[in-house]
Amino acid sequence: MAGQLRSAFATMSSTEAFRRLLDIMARLRAPGGCPWDREQSHESLRPYLIEEAYELLEAIDRKDVDGIKDELGDLLLQVVFHAQIAAERHEFGIADVCSAVCQKLERRHPHVFGTLPVRDSADVIRNWGRIKAGERTVQGGPSGTLAGVPASLPALLFAERLGEKARRVGFDWPSLEAVLAKVREELEELERAVAATDTDQAGAELGDLLLTLASVGRHLGHSAELALRAAAARFMVRFQQMERVAGAHGAALDKQSPEELDRLWREAKQALAQTALHKAD
Repeated sequence: MAGQLRSAFATMSSTEAFRRLLDIMARLRAPGGCPWDREQSHESLRPYLIEEAYELLEAIDRKDVDGIKDELGDLLLQVVFHAQIAAERHEFGIADVCSAVCQKLERRHPHVFGTLPVRDSADVIRNWGRIKAGERTVQGGPSGTLAGVPASLPALLFAERLGEKARRVGFDWPSLEAVLAKVREELEELERAVAATDTDQAGAELGDLLLTLASVGRHLGHSAELALRAAAARFMVRFQQMERVAGAHGAALDKQSPEELDRLWREAKQALAQTALHKAD
């Protein structure tokens, strides 16, 4: 059935497919439609929007093309869902959403849709920041270099975005080596707070260390958020492998000594490395 549906949609134009999605959403929300869908609001859908975004990230990390397609559809559904709710309230509709983003893209790409010359992507980013700042001024929103960074972002991503904004006006370390020196300084301050058993200060120093590490990622050209996500995923895979190794020996992890746990961890890492090597071959 799923394969038949995919084949049917594959024969549609993008306009027809999008129109069908809108019609389905409208029917779900209409009298006689789905009771659950009819009960939803912008507020009740918030967790699903976040969840779908993270599921898309997972599919991208897996390089799962079919998964990316499916998760993009789920994310698009959230956009259509919110637009349908707004249309029912006579606030705006999906056409307004599309029109607004089209206008925004044209306005923020004067080097493509206008005559502004740019040398490279760095020029594009600087222009983008200036244009966004001008938009906020016109709209009466918050101004300043750091304006526009959503406070609801995950903490590490929030730190990255703040650093990127500050960098655009020259507030940044001059080199990777300088950031790494700051990391060592922050680590020493954390160690001193721990040695003094000052838990409040230790918490503050931990935050400073993490904030600086986010800048390390920027200077390396890597997202600290994605790097930590990848490291956490590796930890999860290795820990699960460790549980399998222990289980194969009839052992429970919570009954093992620290030395034995360390041995099992190393054995799990080695087993996973060998599996990866075989796959590469």
